Amino acid sequence: MNVKDIMTRNIISVKTDASILEAIRLMIQHGISGVVVVDKKGDLAGIVTEGDFLRRSEIGTERRRSSFLRFLAGPGKLAEEYVHNSGRKIDEVMSREVHTVAEDTSLAEAIDMMERYRVKRLPVVRGARVVGIVSRANFLHAFASVAHETKTQALDDSGIRERIARELSAKEWAAPSLINVVVRNGIVDLWGSIPDERMRSAVIVAAENVPGVKAVRDHMAWVDPVSGFVSLPEGEPQARRQ
Repeated sequence: MNVKDIMTRNIISVKTDASILEAIRLMIQHGISGVVVVDKKGDLAGIVTEGDFLRRSEIGTERRRSSFLRFLAGPGKLAEEYVHNSGRKIDEVMSREVHTVAEDTSLAEAIDMMERYRVKRLPVVRGARVVGIVSRANFLHAFASVAHETKTQALDDSGIRERIARELSAKEWAAPSLINVVVRNGIVDLWGSIPDERMRSAVIVAAENVPGVKAVRDHMAWVDPVSGFVSLPEGEPQARRQ
């Protein structure tokens, strides 16, 4: 899937000369945490989010620095912060450095960008023109749609065992040679050992995701490679290697 398959095409935007109150009303009215800012031609100029209104002089939340930190910041930085904290127009408070994606950007690439730049939304552009916006909510909707539409046919016991083995063999974190899978009437019993306790949940999830599995019972032992200490799941008898 690409960004164009999940993006919101009904773009909520404001002009650069709009007031901050106009942007705030739009965000509250539409239940969104940010709006795109466009210039007179309709091209992308910036973005304004809830974060841009956290430090405001009207509510006494502007940043207060010690004299030493004010000295380090310098007059230019302090003047810039003053404009952002007290400005009344969108172009005075908006973020001008906007990370964007194209319509044919893959969902994986878009997610990578959102994580790398720590942003919640990405304007989708065609040239300089904004044609949509993709946010975390869009990914949630996409996942919900796929999960709802997915139809799976339950496997028999041998099919379940084979599918689990194939899944574990394909994962770098797994140690399939140390794990024995037993399946009866859709009930999966996991035996063997794991070198890292964090692998326990991963192996269980791999089994739970196979269609036809009714329950998963964990009997795997964690063996500390340094001390030789053996830890078993709750309910299993504990033992220490001699």
